[in-house]
Amino acid sequence: MRGVAGERATYQPVQSLLAATSSVSAVATAFAAQLPVDTVYVADLDAIGGEEPSWQALDQVSAAGLEFWLDAGVGDLARAQQVIDYARQQEKMTGTIIGLESVSDADMLQRLWDAIGSDQAIFSLDLKQGRPLTSACGWDGMQAEEIAARAVEIGFRRLIVLDLAAVGMDQGNVAELLCRSLSATHSQVEWISGGGVRGLDDLERLADHGCSAALVASALHDGRLTAEAIRQAQQFT
Repeated sequence: MRGVAGERATYQPVQSLLAATSSVSAVATAFAAQLPVDTVYVADLDAIGGEEPSWQALDQVSAAGLEFWLDAGVGDLARAQQVIDYARQQEKMTGTIIGLESVSDADMLQRLWDAIGSDQAIFSLDLKQGRPLTSACGWDGMQAEEIAARAVEIGFRRLIVLDLAAVGMDQGNVAELLCRSLSATHSQVEWISGGGVRGLDDLERLADHGCSAALVASALHDGRLTAEAIRQAQQFT
């Protein structure tokens, strides 16, 4: 789906210059064949909303030759166990996203990290217009920096900073100053960000602000970020 500002009800099927159709298989195959990337981020929006993950679609990503990180709405131990069981038989799944919007409180975040393990677990600091994206009372009053610090204290060494308000909006990454602050405070962590990336300049800015990787979608599908530009960006870190 083509994300726009985190308003999931308005998302539309992807129209990509890279692939003839919007099917998972077609897009994954196009990425593997045309772009110098070996890992993709897969957000299963139905699973995030509480439905069963689409294991068949994930197998199609793997069949294209790509490793992937999966966000399937891991917010409790039952969903975590489903994902753990799948990862054990799918070697190309190299990361399990635990998103703030899915987790009730820091105690549950600790339990999920314990279950999934340091090699797989990735925390996503989900934001909307700079504010933590959660309706769970367990995070009440906590600012983004405090939540990130708690995740690092738990043991996470890969953290994503993602402001959904910027996704698909062609306005640049709005979380870069937060990334700079977090990366300076927690230098032992791999910081990743995304949302609003338009091209090579934005990737360079993210690298300058402490990020070692970026999540990009619209700019790839629209052709604004080319394979050659990605190769140049890979030199930033």
